[in-house]
Amino acid sequence: MRYIAAPWRAPYVRNVHKPAACVFCAAPKAGDDRAAYVLHRGRRCFVILNKYPYQSGHLLVAPFRHTAAFERASKPLSDEIGDLVKMSLRVLKKAFRPHGFNIGLNLGRSAGAGVVDHFHVHVVPRWTGDANFMPIAGGTKVVIEDLDATYARLAPLFVQEARKRSA
Repeated sequence: MRYIAAPWRAPYVRNVHKPAACVFCAAPKAGDDRAAYVLHRGRRCFVILNKYPYQSGHLLVAPFRHTAAFERASKPLSDEIGDLVKMSLRVLKKAFRPHGFNIGLNLGRSAGAGVVDHFHVHVVPRWTGDANFMPIAGGTKVVIEDLDATYARLAPLFVQEARKRSA
């Protein structure tokens, strides 16, 4: 049997059944965007790396305000979410050159939401053939780059994109 190291998953596995503070409220207030993996701050929303990614480069776009009700989001909030998803796509295309993307919301526990009380949009880069046998046969997902390396790769590109938007 082969073993694949994924030590960053240990806190999630250990705490999966424990109630925790909202990660989307805590991360932007942490005082250290790099340590919290916050890549970009908008006026109403922010972009953050998923600490438990489906693929390398898996990003989340979330509002600063704690709310589960996407359908009640104001037009300025939903417009900014759309703008940050577009920005994320441009950055991920430059950094990773994926073949495609999954973009979506999981609203409610029965829909697969891990954080049910604070909606967020997943932006997941995909490559042809990236769904291999490991999740099925080994019950293991392989992510080829650690979060610190991904952050270092993406952060400067978000700065460049933000400068383009403000120019």
